Amino acid sequence: MANTSKPRPKPRPKEGKLSVYLYIPNIIGYVRVLMNSVAFAICFSDKWVFSILYFISFVCDAVDGWCARKFNQVSTFGAVLDMVTDRISTACLLVVLSQVYRPGFVFLSLLALDISSHWLQMYSTFLTGKTSHKDVKDSTNWLFKAYYGNRMFMAYCCVSCEVLYIILFLIAKSQSESLVDVLLGTLQRVSPLSVLVALSLFGWAVKQLVNVIQMKTAADVCVLYDIEKKHKH
Repeated sequence: MANTSKPRPKPRPKEGKLSVYLYIPNIIGYVRVLMNSVAFAICFSDKWVFSILYFISFVCDAVDGWCARKFNQVSTFGAVLDMVTDRISTACLLVVLSQVYRPGFVFLSLLALDISSHWLQMYSTFLTGKTSHKDVKDSTNWLFKAYYGNRMFMAYCCVSCEVLYIILFLIAKSQSESLVDVLLGTLQRVSPLSVLVALSLFGWAVKQLVNVIQMKTAADVCVLYDIEKKHKH
């Protein structure tokens, strides 16, 4: 009797560490780090070159995600590299702005909120066994779900933040500007710049609100994890 069983497929060769480090999206991540390093090195000597390099690096954040899905090169290392690069880039820009505007404490507070919110969200993701910090389908907050559930809405809020910060840096004439005066003066003048600032301000405000919600939600997850752990024992 003929053997009709199908031959077993050959197992795929095991990937080495180097191959993961050389994934296309991860290489894009390294380029982003390099661009940001050059950008911040010249931020006060050439504002326009800084802004262009910084924004290109920010756009590459979406490109590396597309490449990861396109070439099936999604990796935990890549996700962490991506988030760390995003957070450090924004943090550095906020530190720069804190040296340009008064009160600088405003930008340092935004930096603290951004870092703590995303760190708590990542930590709570691991506690619950989720694969992505963007998985918030079980959240009861509609804005939180809308932010992470709609790529276009999230992109608008993220772009708004970075565009607003870059504009504020570009329009500062000295290193002791009043933040309120500069914003009000820009918004009062009818121009494409004032429209762009207004649109960016709205997206920026939504993202800060989401950061607060994210921090509280993630903190609740950590507390509930401890409570359930004690009950099991």
